[in-house]
Amino acid sequence: MFFASNRFRVIPSESERFEQIWLTRESRLHEVPGFIAFHLLKGKQEEDHILYASMTMFESREAFEAWTKSDQFRRSHSSAGSSKPTTIGPPQFEGFETLQTINAPAKAAA
Repeated sequence: MFFASNRFRVIPSESERFEQIWLTRESRLHEVPGFIAFHLLKGKQEEDHILYASMTMFESREAFEAWTKSDQFRRSHSSAGSSKPTTIGPPQFEGFETLQTINAPAKAAA
């Protein structure tokens, strides 16, 4: 598996708008082969920003790279940066390949 993460330093006064942009956008990820899951995460607040991260899980690095070259990617990112800035600087991308997975044990049916 491959995890694609973007970290955002969001201006505190813009956090509500940042969240609404993400929560109401049309991601199109579900249309892409190899997509598994997406999470938008909110971290702690610092003096000048609130940390957010997007975490997307793909079956492989190749599936992620195909997403970045797809029409779905272009369409879902077409309005990025077109409004008043909500972040301090651009997002910081980080990509991770899975080395180990430990799952919770299955629960017995009642």
